[in-house]
Amino acid sequence: MTSNAVTDQPTGTRAVTTTPSANLLTDFYELLPEAVARCVPNPDPVLDDPAAFSPGFALPELDPAVREFLSVATAGWQPLGEYAGHRLSLLDLTGNPGTGTTKTFASLLIVARAVEYIRRTGEPVVIVSPTSANKGVALRDAVLRAIEAGLVTPEQLRVVVLAPASCRQKLRTSRLSTDADLRALNPMLLYRGTPADGVKALGRAYVDEHAAAARERGVNLWFTLELRNYLVADTARAFFEQRVDPTDAPGARPRLHAHAVSSAFGLLGYHEGRALLEERGTASRATRPASLLVQHLGTPDMVINLRHGDFDRAHRPRYTPDAATGLFTQPTDPRFPEVTYDPDEVLDPTFYTRGPVTSPAMNELIGTFGGDGIVVSLAECVQRYPRLRALLGHHLPTDLRTLREWSLTMAATGVLNAVDRGLVEEGRDIVVHASGSYTTADYEPLDAHAITEVASVGDVAAAVRG
Repeated sequence: MTSNAVTDQPTGTRAVTTTPSANLLTDFYELLPEAVARCVPNPDPVLDDPAAFSPGFALPELDPAVREFLSVATAGWQPLGEYAGHRLSLLDLTGNPGTGTTKTFASLLIVARAVEYIRRTGEPVVIVSPTSANKGVALRDAVLRAIEAGLVTPEQLRVVVLAPASCRQKLRTSRLSTDADLRALNPMLLYRGTPADGVKALGRAYVDEHAAAARERGVNLWFTLELRNYLVADTARAFFEQRVDPTDAPGARPRLHAHAVSSAFGLLGYHEGRALLEERGTASRATRPASLLVQHLGTPDMVINLRHGDFDRAHRPRYTPDAATGLFTQPTDPRFPEVTYDPDEVLDPTFYTRGPVTSPAMNELIGTFGGDGIVVSLAECVQRYPRLRALLGHHLPTDLRTLREWSLTMAATGVLNAVDRGLVEEGRDIVVHASGSYTTADYEPLDAHAITEVASVGDVAAAVRG
């Protein structure tokens, strides 16, 4: 690797800067119906098939209680200096202390839609969500916030979260787990089967088998793992960028957005928001940023698909052990780690999706507007960590061993590697999406008594009945 330096000024001294911030939901609330119209073919509730229930995309009036509920949907835009001639900025989406991730925004909108439906119809809603951890944590946080804001009662809105055992240590304590009544109403389920993303099929099967009976009891089961439930909230990233650092401002240079991804919901939502601004005439399609997908060796599927058009892991380079270092190395493919502790390592179990259906859409966007993909290893993140700390400051802990969410570290490592390997065009500014970063000091893990292990649809049904 080359030794490009990160500097904030040509002299290398750190400049004092202000960080523009916004509430991505309340500040752009009037644009969200337009985002819905763009992203959703039919925004009406789905009621004809209980297993396909949706409350629709109507949002509640932005009254004081709803504003309080949405108050944690904050984002920041921070200049980071330069790296090898590329100006860097951070889009910080980790501001909600209850989650530490970008899943806050979509989860709040999902719950807001459920609140509006419940108020309008009086019918209870039970959200059912498979998760690799962060999505489930954010939905539980949003449901609790809705209850505490007085928008719904605990019996009107509930959430059932199903996570793989590999993500056990990312699940966190809240009043949904410490209050016995709320814990019973909102079970946290742990799946010990393989593969980890088998939670998706199990959650889907539970809703398919039990939604009709629940409807007969007057309860709606809502399986929320659907792309459009996440696109709408992520459109606001583009609205925020246009407010604080528009790509077509005088002196602006071509731009690239970098994001650690499993299915790239966040980048897809950003592009939908950007397209909306272009249709409104407030942004130019000619200055639409490129995209950099950052993945890890456990699930490099989107990068493989981008380069080869399929998900065949045979496209991965061959790693050989280096007797001098004890590492595995490969010198042939710049889009894969040069070094790794293990060619099959799982750097962060949050990124667990195999063969994501979103790959074709992301490939088309990169083909149209530019960009690339890169895979990083734990060894590369460790090697880069002192430089990342100098670059990102308080966004990363002093001791990387305390990290429990590696999204930001992965994205920043991917950016530096991509620049060093010539995968980023010269003269492009780079925006790093801080989609997640938290440490052991940021939360209390769930106690065993707050978790129910499941292996089948019957187990899930028993836990929900309980």
